[in-house]
Amino acid sequence: MTALLEVRDLSAGYGDHEILRGLSLRVEAGELVAVIGPNGAGKSTLLKALAGLVRPRGGRIVLRGADITEAGTRRIVESGLCYVPQEANVFPSLSVWENLTIGAWTASRSFDERAGAVVELFPILAARRRARAGTLSGGERQMLAIAMALMVQPCLLLLDEPSAGLAPALQRLVFDRVREINARGLGILLVEQNARESLGLCRRGYVLAMGRVRAEGPGDVLRDDPEIRHLYLGG
Repeated sequence: MTALLEVRDLSAGYGDHEILRGLSLRVEAGELVAVIGPNGAGKSTLLKALAGLVRPRGGRIVLRGADITEAGTRRIVESGLCYVPQEANVFPSLSVWENLTIGAWTASRSFDERAGAVVELFPILAARRRARAGTLSGGERQMLAIAMALMVQPCLLLLDEPSAGLAPALQRLVFDRVREINARGLGILLVEQNARESLGLCRRGYVLAMGRVRAEGPGDVLRDDPEIRHLYLGG
């Protein structure tokens, strides 16, 4: 059976600095997969390479059986892969509703139908529909960024540190929404510094170090592994 996403021997970097060194992973349809590792392990570079923002130097990226390794960002989004970066993920001078409108540019269903679905997940967006995105709190901005990605109707969502900088209660809300989005059948590749939380959330996880996969397995198995707990989970 063809995986939703298959990455084979991926290499990528910046200038003379190679970050990813023959990395391979997969995401099955409807699966939530977490990627953890120390700073500098290549987690964000991985997501940017998958989204077409960093050009791969080697390897293959296959989405739903189609090779997108050399595809541009537009084609990648139209193929069903949508990336939510950690920062600069909304248009601050535009209203919440204008941001959602921009997010809907590739989808075929009506705007009202898609907006209704994301507002069901994030009711605060309807309450603040006329507010400029730049005036939102950090948690509200993160919800808007995820909602914009969902407006594209992706088959795979790439989330880069969605809980970064948020208060614990808002982190909990974001993780709950990620779980709910996945329960609706959307595949998610999640990069998170909160390794313990993300491993508890995911079906499978990968541990990255120095641009390579060092461990792979079910989230609870990785979370309970003594070596991984010592190196990445704070004991």
